[in-house]
Amino acid sequence: MSLSITSTYAGEFAGKYISAALLSGNTIANGLIEVKPNVKFKEVLKRVSLSGAIANASCDFTDAGAVVLTERIIEPKELQINLELCKTPFQSDWDAIEMGYSAHDVMPKSFADYFIGLMAAEIAAQTETDIWSGTAGAGTFDGFATLLTAATLPAGQDITGTTVTAANVIEQLSLVANAVPNSLYGNTELYIYVSPTVWRSYKSALGGFSANGVGANGVNGLGANQDIDIQYFDGIKVVLASGLNASQMVATLKSNLYFGTGLLNDQNEIKVLDMADLDGSKNVRFIARYTASVQIAILEDVVFYA
Repeated sequence: MSLSITSTYAGEFAGKYISAALLSGNTIANGLIEVKPNVKFKEVLKRVSLSGAIANASCDFTDAGAVVLTERIIEPKELQINLELCKTPFQSDWDAIEMGYSAHDVMPKSFADYFIGLMAAEIAAQTETDIWSGTAGAGTFDGFATLLTAATLPAGQDITGTTVTAANVIEQLSLVANAVPNSLYGNTELYIYVSPTVWRSYKSALGGFSANGVGANGVNGLGANQDIDIQYFDGIKVVLASGLNASQMVATLKSNLYFGTGLLNDQNEIKVLDMADLDGSKNVRFIARYTASVQIAILEDVVFYA
């Protein structure tokens, strides 16, 4: 990895490194899906369905009904970050004082701490994207939208949408809400996961930026001059899924969406290896390894708008 430093040493540096933005995924942090930790290789999500078991009473035992066992496989993908930095550029930088006065330099602790946080944030941000819209490739895994695009959903639950705006967001959300199976409606775990575009459009509509649905005065008659906390649409909880693309929406039970990993701590653990004692170089290696993937337990319980 190349390293470029444009500042110069001008005395002891008492501040901290800053980043333009350290992103962190909200899906796992806010408990919006089920997490299956400790999946070493793969795990089976078993589904048992029962139908036709209720019959009129009689004196005899009469076997009736059908039990169907199906399964879905969640198989976390092995991922890693390997980076190597040379300590030499820091000799002329603000952090030179931290490296000590010996010829055997050490990586400035303030930078090492910052860089570890930066790598952890990169993992969290990429994982948030992959959970929803990832496509299996170098350093990525298939997300829920990718799995749903390839799947066959029940009639009426795979909705071909349009570009969502403040003018049509209520109409489009209605399509999703109306397509939710009756067996799911009213369940406290039922969510409509929406992309940032849909989320912002809905807030704009509620604030009165569109005459569609709530009118120019917005919800509560306060217009745009209010802090609108989006919570529900037609009795269904609406949540922001930052990793969804464009105008995508997914409606299902929280317990139907799974994220599989080896250990959650792996995504926050980064090893720092000073190579001086190993190969005599002035390099420092930063290493992170973790596993991740997603799976949908019951496709029949999903509404997908794309």
